[in-house]
Amino acid sequence: MAGHGHRPGIISRHSAADMLGRHRHGEGYVAVVLAGSYLEAGDGGRIRAEAGTVIAHEGFTAHRDEFGGKGAVVLNLPALSGISGAGTATDVDLLARAAERDDVEASNILREQFRPGAIALDDWPDMLAVALTQDPDQRLTDWADMIGLDPASVSRGFARAYGVSPKRFRLEARVRRAVGALESWEGSLATVAAEYGFADQAHFTRAVRDLTGSTPHHLRAKSVQSGASDRR
Repeated sequence: MAGHGHRPGIISRHSAADMLGRHRHGEGYVAVVLAGSYLEAGDGGRIRAEAGTVIAHEGFTAHRDEFGGKGAVVLNLPALSGISGAGTATDVDLLARAAERDDVEASNILREQFRPGAIALDDWPDMLAVALTQDPDQRLTDWADMIGLDPASVSRGFARAYGVSPKRFRLEARVRRAVGALESWEGSLATVAAEYGFADQAHFTRAVRDLTGSTPHHLRAKSVQSGASDRR
């Protein structure tokens, strides 16, 4: 919470049939649905979000949102340690009132209220999203053959559901895994690139810059500096 001060949480309002195309946030944050509903297709799968749903977004993850017939009202708070993935909050009215005064107060209440588990879709595009996230080396043709679908149909259907091709989704999953390893990696960037399936260090650098806006070298230096600051 350092750096945020005592400020109100940010409440966003979305009309019925609104669509937010796939987009990315550099900083992590937590979304709490106060009213209405929407379907979020993110890097961790598709979630049917309704009043009380909590979705924690890590930095550099992407998602698209399709809003329901009544639109939605969403409270956005800074990222919270100990809250990840999706779940529910037990009293969104209390959260909303606290957020009007202070995001720190609202965040503390959310920590107490949060319960893991949300309404996740489990159709084949969601199965593929999980497979690509868990194993970025997963070949689309092999996966399509395994479930008895045409690879071209799988690619088109996945893009409709997630707003991105399976190939791009898989690359971004690979980049996020590699970026997550940078903080504790003691070897060279070339070995990181090889370990996480990139053709070479130049390919790794381009992919990381495309996803995060920074180079692997800069991200690793930033992680080291942040870790040193936390230990002081």
